[in-house]
Amino acid sequence: MRGACNRTRRPLEGSVLVAPSLDAGLYEAIVVARAVVCGAGGLTGHMQSLCRGRGIPVLRVDQEDLDLLVGEVVVDLESESIVLGAGVDRSAGPGCPSLDDLGSACAVIADLRDIRTINSCGPEAERVECFFIREEFLCLAAALSPLDSLAGGPAEAVAYGRALADRLCGFVEALLPGQRLVLRMLDLRSDHAASVTEQAPVAVEPNPELGLHGARWLLGSAAYRDALHAMLGSLRERLGDAAGRVHLSVPFLNDAEEFAQLRKHLELPPEVPLSAFIETPAAVHATAEICAAGAGELFVGVKDLVQFYLAADRGNHLVAESYQTRHPAVLDGLRRVVESARATGTPVRVFALGSDLAHYLTHVPTPDGYMMCTAELRERLLDGREDPSAVVRS
Repeated sequence: MRGACNRTRRPLEGSVLVAPSLDAGLYEAIVVARAVVCGAGGLTGHMQSLCRGRGIPVLRVDQEDLDLLVGEVVVDLESESIVLGAGVDRSAGPGCPSLDDLGSACAVIADLRDIRTINSCGPEAERVECFFIREEFLCLAAALSPLDSLAGGPAEAVAYGRALADRLCGFVEALLPGQRLVLRMLDLRSDHAASVTEQAPVAVEPNPELGLHGARWLLGSAAYRDALHAMLGSLRERLGDAAGRVHLSVPFLNDAEEFAQLRKHLELPPEVPLSAFIETPAAVHATAEICAAGAGELFVGVKDLVQFYLAADRGNHLVAESYQTRHPAVLDGLRRVVESARATGTPVRVFALGSDLAHYLTHVPTPDGYMMCTAELRERLLDGREDPSAVVRS
């Protein structure tokens, strides 16, 4: 990957973004970069996951070496090195299981472009049954500041909900027949919120990953409930029956009581589907009860599940050796979720890195489908075409 180093934090098309670490404030610079070089962060941190979904390679180097990166460079992925001034691009990808192994596939996306990327892959795109997006990424792409809006009073909360609906309408229009969109409701940790919030107060927490976010934060916010109703109402007004193609998912959930309380707090109509995102050990062990409480579907967030099972921060490269996506404890957790969901007849989808998929297929009971980031899923879809040389573009 060849490009000019960009150290400005501003978007520079086709550049190699160089930064001490990746945060939400770099979103616009990241999405137009050809590659990213940083001094800290783990493989499955939020911004690193965004890069992987876009097919943007991320290389971590020692902090003291970042100052050497100026001018034109080549990021050599095969040797995991950087050549100053010249070099040769090389690419090689390991073999992966077939498309049939993915089941009812789910694409984890960051914005509208990702839907178009998947659905431009020809007939095989029909294998992708749903697209899964975090509300925070929707906000980043739309330049929305959720906490500022929700703290600004009833009118601001309604405006925020309508702004979300405006973006989601475009997403729905890009779907193929039979596809749907799953919105993972707002899950903004305090450390991430601080970088995208200008006016709303943000608590300083000693351990934001285990702090006030996800379902526990949603339960305390009446403003978010109002914004959500504004979003759903706007979708119904503009899309009619097609509004039913937008589903909701509860993030960072612990148990069935929390799920039931949140549905009641949000005052969701019975016809609005609500799924659960399983990413904590407590939720793993409460899977059957969460299904019985009315979860229409389960999504297993393996990246967070690994860090909570193994007490290894997914964004900290210093504990990368301890962060093991194939650890026996993690595999046991995945097995429990799939078997419990199957026993209750609840659909379940498991997220997998491309490099882990073959291992999961042989060590975990088969779920209804696998979730993958856009770039890795696109590669599988293109591999599955009868004529690999025929690229269908939107």
